[in-house]
Amino acid sequence: MFDQIENLRGKFIEIGKALSDPATMADMKRFTALNKEYKELETLVGVYDQYKLVLANIANNKQILDTEKDEDFREMAKADLTHQEEEKEKFETQLKSLLVPKDPEDDRNVLLEIRAGAGGDEASIFAGDLMRMYTRYCETRGWSVTVANSSDNPVGGYKEVVLEIEGENVYGTLKFESGVHRVQRIPETEAKGRVHTSAASVAVLPEADEVEIYINPADIRMDVFRASGAGGQHVNRTESAVRLVHIPTNTVVECQAERSQHKNRDMAMKMLKTRIYEAAVRKHEDAIAARRKTLVSTGDRSAKIRTYNYPQGRITDHRINLSVYNLDSFMNGDIGGMIEALAVAEQTEKLKENNLI
Repeated sequence: MFDQIENLRGKFIEIGKALSDPATMADMKRFTALNKEYKELETLVGVYDQYKLVLANIANNKQILDTEKDEDFREMAKADLTHQEEEKEKFETQLKSLLVPKDPEDDRNVLLEIRAGAGGDEASIFAGDLMRMYTRYCETRGWSVTVANSSDNPVGGYKEVVLEIEGENVYGTLKFESGVHRVQRIPETEAKGRVHTSAASVAVLPEADEVEIYINPADIRMDVFRASGAGGQHVNRTESAVRLVHIPTNTVVECQAERSQHKNRDMAMKMLKTRIYEAAVRKHEDAIAARRKTLVSTGDRSAKIRTYNYPQGRITDHRINLSVYNLDSFMNGDIGGMIEALAVAEQTEKLKENNLI
């Protein structure tokens, strides 16, 4: 492990020199890529330097215990040695985590799709609850959230809603949310007080870069239509909504969030590229999941991942068998603890995969 870190430390120094080279600064694309790699290695090198300092302190304290006769000095050295041994373990854990290859998709923005499943109107209402939950969580992270497309249910909630989320490490944070979310509660329309079970599916799609996905314009069919739902006379009387069909893959996207047909087309094209790009990412996730015991990173969007039990005030994530009992705050966006637990589970799998534990 430490030979690998020393090699990366040398690479960090070389990149630092390259970044100060005028030729590198003149090539903005190369400069940006090197600067990103430099910042990623900077964290590893910083922790490694702290680790080496701890090792030096441990060696120094052991020498004091071997040679010092003064009992007060010996007691101080013993206490400091205990602390430094704890620090050593902490830094070794950090270094192992930092050596795990980072998923290159993690830094991407996402399209988050929520669709009502089994359960009729209650499923649509639950889809709306999930939409609010994710929106509020994104607000706490300082991320930008835009409704790219939605299909309302007259009784409340959404049959389908698509959110465009932009910010730092969005996909890396939200990628564990893909799957079927199940809710167990008494619907407002239930006269006999019986608990019903309904579901909504969530798909978190990493947004494709412009340079990565090329779609031949001849392969796209565009339809325009009048938007449905709220929006006033302009939205309802003009054909501003856009539907794009990618003929080779039969991929269909719609956008009616904007008043302008042009803006809706741009958003629909972004959604189309993301859907096509996501197919390649799903293959990548399936390959990962095949090597791991957990389902945290599975590409299976039909897997039931979480249950929201209102009578018990409980949320259970079935992939890591974790239950929490803060349902009210959870549905108001306090989902960071669950996401962190899923990230730890995936990190543990990665450490095993790379023979670091």
